[in-house]
Amino acid sequence: MASALSDKLSRLVKQMRGQARITEDNVQEMLREVRMALLEADVALAVVRDFVARVKEKALGQEVMGSLSPGQALVGIVHRELAATMGEGVSDINLAAQPPAVILMAGLQGAGKTTTTAKLAKHLIEKRKKKVLTVSGDVYRPAAIEQLKTVTKQAGAEWFPSTPDQKPADIARAAIDYAKKQYFDVLLVDTAGRLAIDEVLMREIQELHGILKPVETLFVVDAMQGQDAVNTAKAFKEALPLTGIILTKLDGDSRGGAALSVRQVTGAPIKFAGVSEKIDGLEVFDAERHAGRILGMGDIVALVEQVQAGVDVESAQKLAAKLKSGTGFDLNDFLAQIQQMKSMGGLSSLMDKMPAQMQAKAGQVDMDKAERDIRRKEGIICSMTAHERRKPEIIKATRKRRIAAGAGVHVQEVNRLLNEFEQMQTMMKKMKGGGLMKMMKRMGGGGKGGGMPKLPF
Repeated sequence: MASALSDKLSRLVKQMRGQARITEDNVQEMLREVRMALLEADVALAVVRDFVARVKEKALGQEVMGSLSPGQALVGIVHRELAATMGEGVSDINLAAQPPAVILMAGLQGAGKTTTTAKLAKHLIEKRKKKVLTVSGDVYRPAAIEQLKTVTKQAGAEWFPSTPDQKPADIARAAIDYAKKQYFDVLLVDTAGRLAIDEVLMREIQELHGILKPVETLFVVDAMQGQDAVNTAKAFKEALPLTGIILTKLDGDSRGGAALSVRQVTGAPIKFAGVSEKIDGLEVFDAERHAGRILGMGDIVALVEQVQAGVDVESAQKLAAKLKSGTGFDLNDFLAQIQQMKSMGGLSSLMDKMPAQMQAKAGQVDMDKAERDIRRKEGIICSMTAHERRKPEIIKATRKRRIAAGAGVHVQEVNRLLNEFEQMQTMMKKMKGGGLMKMMKRMGGGGKGGGMPKLPF
């Protein structure tokens, strides 16, 4: 939905340029495009009708302020209504309860409940500084119990053992008793999923809800399901007092469809979004920011947060000092920059949060090839000795052959990396003192030569 809607809106902004106000005529075409984009994304028809009606009501007759065109003004209205449809602001987890605060995870099989349980555990440990225990009540799928054990360990939480021959109600009572005795702050209960909604599943989860009296009952739903997600949401809403929604697989192609439908159908706020398969790939859901992603505006706030989380501040300060002095930039620094890029999720993860126009330009570059190139460079530098990294000028023919063999590449690849490093080193020296301004003038003001040297990423 993201690319389809942003493409259509971009075209309409250009078509409506020069008109003084939003009228019945010029709004009609835009709303038709918006309606089609939402339906193609499998947003529920009732939700689409309500959304389009609200946009039309707020848009008609609106004067265009300042330098905005009617198209731009309409995009602003669509953005605000998208955010309002998905919820206002941020709705984080509620832990206001006598410890342990119990969180019940509900949803169909395949929605990603077990992995999401571990991701939520990691979030509560790192962001809320809580002591977290997980337990699986899925006695119908033995692999689910082992899976929760594995991912809980990755998250840094504690796992409470359960077996397929136990009753889910007995597991719940034993887990909550253990959590109280061991002074856990939070107990996360992963429940059984089914391939479809059935009465047995609903009765069982209602019984668990009665025993556990959870402070949060979270409905985990696959964002790729679209219309199916709405039907599932209705059934769970009727069976349980849902307090929140977690959308999984939001990094897939169908971004936005389920987010719009599920929130409106259940009335429960979307609290988290799964944005990658990694154990830390869970974000607190922000309706404003997600609306921006859908419209192709990107998510610069999330990008900044991702960079801040991945950057080693101390290393960055040391590098800044080297740049200031104009000396000492070596292959260890070159390697550090590559590794920082990896710790921030790689090129693809960073580009995903960029505005659509920047993503389109980046799309001309083969991201997979660029990622492979970065890994190859890292392998080459890691095949060097500490002395070679500090003094690259000593790397001659024999050393190059040894390094190439160690990294599993041709000698030409080693030569290429050393050439790129020399270009960067030259650029760093030019940045010393006032050299940066002179270099920028040469690059931008029509001077001869002086193109930007190729960077490692």
